[in-house]
Amino acid sequence: MPFIEIATPFNINIEFETAPFYKRFFAYIIDFSVLVIYLASLLYILFGTMRFEMADEGFIIIVIFFPILFYSFACELFLNGQTLGKKIFGIRVVSLEGSEATLGQYLIRWFARFYEWGFIVTAIFWNSVFEGLFIVIGGGITSIIIIALNAKSQRLGDILAGTAVINIKSNLTVSDTIFMNITQQDYKVMFPQAIRLSDRDINTIKNVITQTQKRNNYDMCNRVADKVQNVLSISTDMYAIDFLEKIIEDYNYLATRE
Repeated sequence: MPFIEIATPFNINIEFETAPFYKRFFAYIIDFSVLVIYLASLLYILFGTMRFEMADEGFIIIVIFFPILFYSFACELFLNGQTLGKKIFGIRVVSLEGSEATLGQYLIRWFARFYEWGFIVTAIFWNSVFEGLFIVIGGGITSIIIIALNAKSQRLGDILAGTAVINIKSNLTVSDTIFMNITQQDYKVMFPQAIRLSDRDINTIKNVITQTQKRNNYDMCNRVADKVQNVLSISTDMYAIDFLEKIIEDYNYLATRE
């Protein structure tokens, strides 16, 4: 399975497994099926049972086409880079800067897939279904070619937005995020300077710890620990991985009590 290296704010490259094509394909099929079911259900309700009038085009656009048009953008923005299909197959969109993609990045990759908006294209070319299908199928083939030729398995939207789709565990737990529920009543903060870090920094540290434990490569962990100590002006004799884990705990404790 191909891997990509993503640079982090600490000038350390973290290796991620790119999402295999079959996962991306079937995730797309699931998302497409969700939209088909949504469209068919609304059409049946509006025109089958309620005898809705075609004259109410504004209502139709808001209720039917807007949700379909913004489905992938809204899902990825609010579900941490995942649509329903991506969540089922354990893949997600990340920024090549080593953090969660930003609003602007999600927007760019969404807009760059205009040729994949099958429902919208079909509506535009209602009187020429052949032309609509040609654009949809041609766009899909183009995406496959771009993904196959790109070293990071990026489609056009990913290239323009600076994002990539990576493989993750599908059964995510709280331990897979930057958030920890510190329940100790007498918890002692060892490094109050941790609050000066950002969510992005903490997420990077979490990824470094995960990579260290997975590959048993402590060199990367040592370098990040040195960088964090230098930035926060901390001096400690703790092992690098223990220090970074304590930084995450202190950050979570302090951040939840602000």
